[in-house]
Amino acid sequence: MEVVPLRQVAAIMAGGRGERFWPLSRQSCPKQFLPLISEKTMLQETVGRLAPLLGPEDIYVVTGAQYATRVAEQLPDLPRENIILEPEGRDTAPCIALTAAYLAHRYPGEDAVLAVLPADHLITKPDLFRQILAGAFALAAAEPVLVTIGMSPSRPETGYGYIKCGEKVPWSGRHFVYRVQRFTEKPDRAAAEAFLKEGGYLWNSGMFVWRLSTLREAFQRHLPEVAAALPTLTAACGGPAEALAATFHSLPRISIDYGVMEKADNVYVIPGDFGWDDVGTWSALARLFTADADENVTIVNAPAAHGAAAVQEPILLGSKRCVVSGNGRLVAALGVEDLIIVDTDDALLICRRGQEQNLKSVLEQLRRDHRTAYL
Repeated sequence: MEVVPLRQVAAIMAGGRGERFWPLSRQSCPKQFLPLISEKTMLQETVGRLAPLLGPEDIYVVTGAQYATRVAEQLPDLPRENIILEPEGRDTAPCIALTAAYLAHRYPGEDAVLAVLPADHLITKPDLFRQILAGAFALAAAEPVLVTIGMSPSRPETGYGYIKCGEKVPWSGRHFVYRVQRFTEKPDRAAAEAFLKEGGYLWNSGMFVWRLSTLREAFQRHLPEVAAALPTLTAACGGPAEALAATFHSLPRISIDYGVMEKADNVYVIPGDFGWDDVGTWSALARLFTADADENVTIVNAPAAHGAAAVQEPILLGSKRCVVSGNGRLVAALGVEDLIIVDTDDALLICRRGQEQNLKSVLEQLRRDHRTAYL
């Protein structure tokens, strides 16, 4: 009997608000829709690197209803029915459950191998990325396992999760995978340094591959309330938006890492050193640009996101290790160190480097003050 290959699809999660890139990233146009690292937006880069492994018909974008038009404009080759709209943001486990339900509704009775990918990461070696992703598809198709892709740590990063590798398992020629021993969420500096010294740890990239049937079994075992809602969610995908919203709202607000991956015992990780960076903060973005003799970095692409004038080279006298993103106006800094300076049409951010993780507190203050125009 001939074995029919499973359909391979990718879902790109593009519903985030990109708050750590405020004030350039706003609710109306968050990070994934900005051209931060090239002339293309982060979303366009993410979709583009999947070809030729996947065609547009097998790529889905999961986003909020308010971004549907923006996704369609940025991805004109993507079928409109491949834009999956989240009724609200409820973290990655409900997002992935909605994707599984949508695929079950669209292809009833059919299993498939699903890759879940963030929309706003940098990958500088796309050929190697596609090679690793193809291997992850093959592994997930062959075995009832949950596959993730990890990156070799190059520094004691406290903004990433870590994966402790267990048993090494060979697969597909010279490649190999590891059983996952455990996940650790964003450690403190001492723990991160200890992980690097010990070895055997990878950064958690937030990329996952699994069969839909394996994912449903994982939900049943580790998030039974999500599993119980899947049939209703699947039926709702073809009905009124209100019914879908009500069912989706009933799902727990939890990440797939906490809800499933950290609990499961059938998780494998593939090392994937293909030039990855999650570009999660202004300081992270600065790593991608050339610094001057005083380690100052000028972000040259970001202001083009809003059609601003050409960036004026900043004047940085007696200043060191500063990150500057302008909007066409001249920025001058005298005798300062370790600052992030982001100038936009209506807001100016001045932040100590390393404090970007606390940018949410600025946005919370804006909400309390009802200054929503700046969000």
